[in-house]
Order: sequence, then C-alpha cells, then structure tokens
Amino acid sequence: MQVVSLHDKKEIECFLRENVDLNIYSLGDLDDFFWPYTVWYASKQRGAVRAIALLYIGQSVPTLLAICDECRAMSALLKAIAHLLPPRFYAHLSPGLASVFESGYERQSHGSHFKMALRDESAVAGWDCSGVVPLGMHDLNEIREFYAKSYPGNWFDPRMLQTGQYFGRREAGDLVCVAGIHVYSPDYAVAALGNIATLPTHRGQGFAEQVTAKVCQSLLQSVRHIGANVKVDNFPAISCYRRLGFEVIAPYEELMIERSASKSRHAYARRVS
Repeated sequence: MQVVSLHDKKEIECFLRENVDLNIYSLGDLDDFFWPYTVWYASKQRGAVRAIALLYIGQSVPTLLAICDECRAMSALLKAIAHLLPPRFYAHLSPGLASVFESGYERQSHGSHFKMALRDESAVAGWDCSGVVPLGMHDLNEIREFYAKSYPGNWFDPRMLQTGQYFGRREAGDLVCVAGIHVYSPDYAVAALGNIATLPTHRGQGFAEQVTAKVCQSLLQSVRHIGANVKVDNFPAISCYRRLGFEVIAPYEELMIERSASKSRHAYARRVS
C-alpha cells in the first residue's frame, strides 16, 4: 500500500463519484470556495486509489472526514497518517474506524449519525413555500441571534449566506425558522443541507419542512445531489427529511479526538528524528 497526498481534483473526484451520495461533503469541498482549506490523503494499490481521507482546516478545529464503503482500506490509511493529523480534531468516521484512535487518544463521542440523500425530487417539487423568504448577509445579525435562541452551539459559517441558499420563515416580522446549507457547489453538482432550526415556541407547525423544501427547490436549479447529516436519535428531523423525499444512505459517528500528552511527545519525536 502506498500512502500519498493528493492534489489532482480530477483524480479525487473520480474516486468519490463511485458513491456520490456517501461523499457529498467531500465532493463539495473540491469547489474553489472550500479547496484552499483542504488536505487530501489517499492509499493506493498498483496505482489505483483505495481510500481517501479529507482533513478540512477552514475552522478553528480541523475536521477529518473518513467515510467509506470498505473500511479495511480506510483503517489502514488512517493508521498510516495518524502522526500527520493535528493534535486535536473533530472527526466523521464510518463504523469501526474510531478504534484506530483508541490507544493514545482521548475521544469524546458526539453521537451516531445518518447520512441521508434526496432520492425523490417530486416530494419537494410541489411543496407550498409561499410563506418563505430568502436570507442574505444583510440578515446576518438577526440570524445569529436566532441560532442563539433556537440552536445554541451549532456550526454556522456566515460565508455560506453569499450562496443565496438560506431561507427563513417570519411571524410578526421575526425569524421563527431558518434552513440553509453546509456545502454548495454547482460546479460539482452537490449540496449538503445544514443549520436547520425552528424557535422552540413555533415547533410542531411544519415550518421546518416548508423552509427546507424551499432550500431544496432552490438547490435543484443548480445541483443534482442533495445530502444531509442527522443524529440517529433526532426523530423529528429524520421524519422531516423522509417527508421531503430523503433516504438513509449510511451510518457514521462524530467524535472529538485529542492526542494524549505521551502520544504527542512520541509524534513530535518522530517528526524531528
């Protein structure tokens, strides 16, 4: 097995498109909007890519995406690059891969999740979204205040408002529901939903379905594949996605991983020796 750092977008895309719905986030990160913040590792056998892991460094805490169909190759890749990873990072790992970071690391699980993908576009096409309004950079302060009340601790990148793919519902002039994206790339025809929330006082009225449907309707004008990540015990969100034509694609786990002090000293010694 040969472990390499990949820099050829075409080579990366070719491998990821073997399972588009599983790799929507990674495909989106090939876009020029995200590409400068990415590091791509791969294992090869006889010149053919067997596994790809992505380290996204565009946030204060880097994120490792190691999602795969065949975990044996990915496990071997992660073991080979472990010493190259930051001392602390967030991770999206397919089942079984967390064991790679069992010895010498502190792991805090953020729960089991599902990857879901839109499979029935007709489910969103006829949805009445007449009460939904577009949101942009001029709404940034209001959106931040909204998330502080409805979804504290969520990850929100204000840059994504520039895509024009954020929408909301207002009642008495105030935002009560917002839906948007984490990833968007017309060039690679993929998008991932994110930052979907409703004020606690307005839940149970169908606003999340309505606003999310509008996001999907808008996205389908420029992309072919729409995905979403959701915790396995978030039954309202899963039901919402299913009503909009989404299906579960695969499970995975999210974790915060930090190298132990002894492991860090060992890794440093390896780099300087």
